[in-house]
Amino acid sequence: MNYSEVKNKIEAAISQLKMGNLIVVTDDQNRENEADLVGAASCVTYDSLNFIIKEARGLMCAPISSEIASRLSLSQMVSKNSDLHQTAFTVSVDADKVTTTGISVSDRLATLRALASSLSKPTDFKRPGHIFPLTANDGGLFTRRGHTEATIELLKIASLPLAGVICEIIDDDGKMRVGDSLSSFCDRNKLVSLSVEEIVYYLKMQPDFVTEVVQTTLPTKYGTFNMVGFSNKADSESHFALYMGDVANADAPIVRIHSECLTGDTLGSLRCDCGDQLHHAMQTIAKNGVGIIVYLRQEGRGIGLFNKLKAYQLQDKGTNTIDANLALGFEADLRDYSVGAAILRNLGVKAARVLTNNPDKIEALKMYGIEVVERLECYGSTSCHNKVYLDTKRELMGHYLK
Repeated sequence: MNYSEVKNKIEAAISQLKMGNLIVVTDDQNRENEADLVGAASCVTYDSLNFIIKEARGLMCAPISSEIASRLSLSQMVSKNSDLHQTAFTVSVDADKVTTTGISVSDRLATLRALASSLSKPTDFKRPGHIFPLTANDGGLFTRRGHTEATIELLKIASLPLAGVICEIIDDDGKMRVGDSLSSFCDRNKLVSLSVEEIVYYLKMQPDFVTEVVQTTLPTKYGTFNMVGFSNKADSESHFALYMGDVANADAPIVRIHSECLTGDTLGSLRCDCGDQLHHAMQTIAKNGVGIIVYLRQEGRGIGLFNKLKAYQLQDKGTNTIDANLALGFEADLRDYSVGAAILRNLGVKAARVLTNNPDKIEALKMYGIEVVERLECYGSTSCHNKVYLDTKRELMGHYLK
């Protein structure tokens, strides 16, 4: 994914929303695999709403922030949500006094305007009605990757009131528009199209994606490192960086992106080479005088400690590390290096010499704005305990191992 291209698409979409026009947002193929028309409730025009009714044909809903839902006393439609994707429908509404039946384009436009207005009160709405508000998750797309959250994220970027309008796009045959049919629909109607994945990528590239929480020093047997703790918008984990020297002004400092491995890093497990790699990185940086270790709290390739131990159980019976993860219902590797790249950007690093054997890590750093000028080997010890593990990384995951 290219940041400048995605940024241009986001800016084009925001421009359309501010003019009262509609855009198209698609979600993941493994989720709903749907495309929705999306507009801003404070800006959308009569013609745009009429287009939704005639051309989209789905259910017109109004994504709103939890603050608006609370202020307008919009309670959830049901006490127990059994929807597959936990879509947070509130009780349906019509604007009071300024609407008749509530179903006409002008009536629905009035209701959307009322939802977007900071002056609206709970008594300004009739319940039930013909507009279906959807309460967005407070964590946004980082906690729920739905059209509701995508709409609110775009409205935040646009600095518009956090109330939108969305509607699924249904084809002439009654099925959801996807693929070539959707592309033709967008081209024919000159609609900007974005994916949820692109919006998430854009958000991860913003300066406020990670925030420095605390900075101190850490004396170690390899020398004294600066230690910086970071929070981030993607998860609740406490990621941190260890660095030596003036990394912001260094010419491509040495960098190690290291995913947490309690058993290897702390307990000296021989099942893996993680602890060896971490200490090799510390030694290398100390010898060089300038460099960074970004320590990401994503244990067990992202599946967590207990699940990693369950994977160990399966490995004891002859299963390799990839098949063990798959057997537990996970992908082979769930690690996400976007936070690591954001931490490097926060520390002023634009280019790096990366200590890694993992080609995926290199590609991820490049995608998130870090130029990789050189890959440096980062080997650990080999024994009968980790031979199958290392063979799997080399043969099935493409790691650069001897």
